Amino acid sequence: MKAKKIVITGGPSTGKSAIINELTKRGYTCYEEISRQVTLEAREKGIEQLFLTDPLLFSKLLLEGREQQYFEAQHSDSEFVFLDRGIPDVVAYMDYVNEDYPENFTESCALNTYDYVFILAPWQEIYKSDVVRYESFEQAKLIHQHLLNTYKKYDYNLQDVPFGSIETRAQHILDVVKAL
Repeated sequence: MKAKKIVITGGPSTGKSAIINELTKRGYTCYEEISRQVTLEAREKGIEQLFLTDPLLFSKLLLEGREQQYFEAQHSDSEFVFLDRGIPDVVAYMDYVNEDYPENFTESCALNTYDYVFILAPWQEIYKSDVVRYESFEQAKLIHQHLLNTYKKYDYNLQDVPFGSIETRAQHILDVVKAL
């Protein structure tokens, strides 16, 4: 039986990584967000914010990383594999900054599909900027809308995750996935 590939997405600072960490703590197979790694590697090369400097290069690196995560998830022995963002997030962010991208971005979205997608709405009370997350809360709301549009374009039935504690949100995701 193939692992169910489950994306947890949303704009910046919505709690995705905290939920992934909670699911990992509970023993589930999870893949962390890779944009921080790409950003930090670029900083080591002297590029402060690669997404702002060269959004296409940044997005190509993300796409490669997310395709690798997808491949690994697809071959997992676990019943469920949770991913912090999916391949369509790359397209959503490129659309958000109004940048063109090669056809292989959309082809990858169409070919590499997930079983379930959970989306976390912007939440002012937990929103924080940091050295990697540069977006304002207003920008986070715009990104959220682009994520909704992109995932719907690829025919995903998005599952909303209600506000609450990390534990409650993680349990909600597990309850929905196990009931589907």
